[in-house]
Amino acid sequence: MNMLSQLSPAIRQYLVVTGNYWAFTLTDGALRMLVVLHFHGLGYSPLEIALLFLFYEIFGVVTNLVGGWLGAHLGLNRTMNIGLGLQVVALAMLLVPAAWLTVPWVMAAQALSGIAKDLNKMSAKSSIKLLVPENAQGALYKWVAILTGSKNALKGAGFFLGGALLMLLGFAGAVAAMAIALALVWGLSLVLLKKDLGKAKQKPKFRDILSKSEAVNILSAARMFLFGARDVWFVVALPVFLSQTLGWNHSQTGGFLALWVIGYGLVQAVAPRLTGKAAGKVPDGRAATLWAALLTLLPAAIALGLMQGLSPALVVVAGLLVFGAVFAVNSSLHSYLIVSYASREGVSLDVGFYYMSNAMGRLIGTVLSGWVFQAAGQGVAGLEVCLWVSALFLLLTTLISLRLPATESV
Repeated sequence: MNMLSQLSPAIRQYLVVTGNYWAFTLTDGALRMLVVLHFHGLGYSPLEIALLFLFYEIFGVVTNLVGGWLGAHLGLNRTMNIGLGLQVVALAMLLVPAAWLTVPWVMAAQALSGIAKDLNKMSAKSSIKLLVPENAQGALYKWVAILTGSKNALKGAGFFLGGALLMLLGFAGAVAAMAIALALVWGLSLVLLKKDLGKAKQKPKFRDILSKSEAVNILSAARMFLFGARDVWFVVALPVFLSQTLGWNHSQTGGFLALWVIGYGLVQAVAPRLTGKAAGKVPDGRAATLWAALLTLLPAAIALGLMQGLSPALVVVAGLLVFGAVFAVNSSLHSYLIVSYASREGVSLDVGFYYMSNAMGRLIGTVLSGWVFQAAGQGVAGLEVCLWVSALFLLLTTLISLRLPATESV
């Protein structure tokens, strides 16, 4: 405690924001894996499982669009704490008797969880802009990368936690344990988080939720296709493929995806070193374009490997590891660029608009992941088609990124 008291107020706030984000992400990743594996075990089809997340993604789009405006009016501390509280309620909704866990009820709980997740994410990412000096772009990139990377590592831990808790405690026991833990974090956040963080001096009008920055708009469009490309094969098709085609059990599926996301998060955290910060450079639009072009090749290569009749387990596992590393750098670059492009006054508006596009990409990818995988016959054939759609989306990401502004090294 004495060490904490010696830290600057900005660093202490960064630690509180990061701790909130970590706790939320752990339960969010675990809940996603719980829902996928539990309802797959009940006999739900891939498309039906995708529909369970439909409102999660739809309300994520709306929340990011409106949440930035709320953050500027209420302060980022309030939007972050509202997000934590709503996640506790969403978890509690899943503690009803098993007979009540119908598709509409689970969709409603996921809708609330989607609102909670994006309020929390928007608040955390916006806060970093305000806690780092305006002229310290290298430090900004470093802290954004650490926050984003550690969050995704914990999301991976959440996948593992979800699979493990489902095996140990069952669905209801796992959800109850997470609800209690997150409620404790929420109580601490209400006490520790600074009251006026992120509150705009001049209150923006509601029409200001749409970004007026060309750079933010271009990056947002690229982000939409980037995350659509990931989720079109990762959200539903991949877990079901591992379980149904490769014969993996819940623990193996959850454990592997957990390790993948943990590794993905670790790569995100060190992305500044991979993109030139060690040489005194911060990334620009040209870097985003080059990394997107490299990523485009990977799902196409995995699909070609499957079409050639190579071992599905080897091709998918090896391809997924390489895809995860390159995707992590792309995501980290984007996360830095949006915080850099955002205006300091009312930062949550630009960040909220950008993450609205992120949520739109996840929505498109989630629905296509279930529908395409099922329509193409599931199994290897279904995954192949999902991978080709992913490659198409990444090609669009690359073409859009060509219009991002290029800046000099600093």
